[in-house]
Amino acid sequence: MVSRRERATKIVATLGPASSSPDKIKALYEAGVDVFRLNFSHGTQENHGRVLGIVRALESEVGRPIGVLADLQGPKLRLGKFVDGFINLTAGTTIRFDADPAPGNERRVSIPHPEILEALHEGSTVLLDDGKVRVRVVKTGPGYIDAEVVAGNRLSNNKGFNVPDVLLPVSALTDKDRSDLFFALDLGVEWIALSFVQRPEDVLEAKELIQGRAQINLKLEKPKAVEHLTRLTELSDSIMVARGDLGVELSLPEIPALQKRVIRESRRLGKPVIVATQMLESMISAPVPTRAEVSDVATAVYDGADAVMLSAESAAGQYPVEAVAMMDQIIKQVERDPGYRAIMESQRPSGGHSVADAVTQAAYQAALSVDAAAIVTYTLSGTTTLHAARERPRIPIIGIASQLTTARRLVLSYGVHVVHAPEEIHTFGEMATKATHTTVEHGFAKKGDLIAITAGVPFATPGTTNVMRLVTIDKAMLSRKPPGASKADAPTPRAAASKARSGGAVRSKPVKTTAE
Repeated sequence: MVSRRERATKIVATLGPASSSPDKIKALYEAGVDVFRLNFSHGTQENHGRVLGIVRALESEVGRPIGVLADLQGPKLRLGKFVDGFINLTAGTTIRFDADPAPGNERRVSIPHPEILEALHEGSTVLLDDGKVRVRVVKTGPGYIDAEVVAGNRLSNNKGFNVPDVLLPVSALTDKDRSDLFFALDLGVEWIALSFVQRPEDVLEAKELIQGRAQINLKLEKPKAVEHLTRLTELSDSIMVARGDLGVELSLPEIPALQKRVIRESRRLGKPVIVATQMLESMISAPVPTRAEVSDVATAVYDGADAVMLSAESAAGQYPVEAVAMMDQIIKQVERDPGYRAIMESQRPSGGHSVADAVTQAAYQAALSVDAAAIVTYTLSGTTTLHAARERPRIPIIGIASQLTTARRLVLSYGVHVVHAPEEIHTFGEMATKATHTTVEHGFAKKGDLIAITAGVPFATPGTTNVMRLVTIDKAMLSRKPPGASKADAPTPRAAASKARSGGAVRSKPVKTTAE
């Protein structure tokens, strides 16, 4: 069983019909998945609950924290139906959009969203069927708009539509989303992914509902959200570059530069960032990807993303495990490239002005100077470890988290090998002893090596990173019992899984380290 990854960039994989059995989920984890995504645009709440139970049981079996991201559907704006099921449009002709639910034809079609009709104005662009049909508003009136067909021809029932240049008067959370949100929170997921975010108020609305029970992953998919990138990144806990939807509402040549910009901003603010959508799309039906897809994944890694994500490839494709294994191989190959390390160093964000920033940067520089085997971070809320991950160090980060929820959240972060250790730390000596035993047990260091430790004092106080210490792993250090060593053995996998599902803490068992 895998106990550590030989790479820093993480893999997120979506679970679905092709990957919802215990054996398949275990195979995906062994192939390299760090965080599993539950896509609430598909499937039932009951099924998502069942799948999460499988993930939690697997977590207990392998003795390693596994993160879970619940992705809310968000508003889906769709046209009504046509008398014949479809129409053929001609460029230069005009078609009316109104709120009448009657089936449409070549002259008119229903948009069952009156508020959208009111928000559009003359000159607005409307994209239909993922941008395959493009129209421009030429006239507005009470309850309707007339639009000229600019491009495209065939349009069928219930196709989606996008309005890229208008702030739509629509909440990012529908009634379905609210139901799914509270269901996911009750399940105990670590991340809630928000769709259709247009402005900071959308995130604030979600935070009010979540009340700290999970962290927010903001899916950047609307051009209006890009206008508020810095503020939205500050308000969120992580970002997803959702390139599929962005590619509909923005011109495709804009996407690569925007991807790099979002990654830089997320790294500057110390927030994990995921690059998603169509990364290995051809592997839905083929055992190998295209060369362009391999380059796409590699580019995201070179850009410094915390994680790359598989969607339909792992949820509904014919080769889900192979897709994960391929992504794992691509990441490893990139991270072995000397040029990759040069890029990470050249793009390091300028240092912040907090004590935590100063301590983290000092720890990284000290670790490099003495050729330390690892940087060990003690954290309650995750902040200490996130500061270390922002540096994109060439040295492994061991994130020791006292809270299981924090441990699962940190799995998403760049270069972090997370260890859940619920034992309380009271002194520097206990801290050093725990760090020493952990790095040795998990295969990151051996006797004679140096490790750099960062923590906050007083211990168990969130957001107080203020201590850095270099420790040599020697015989005397290894002979000391780490905190909690004299306590009863960890619970059995079945008992631990049950406790995890009920919200109780599960201690990660020491696992013999093996290469992937």
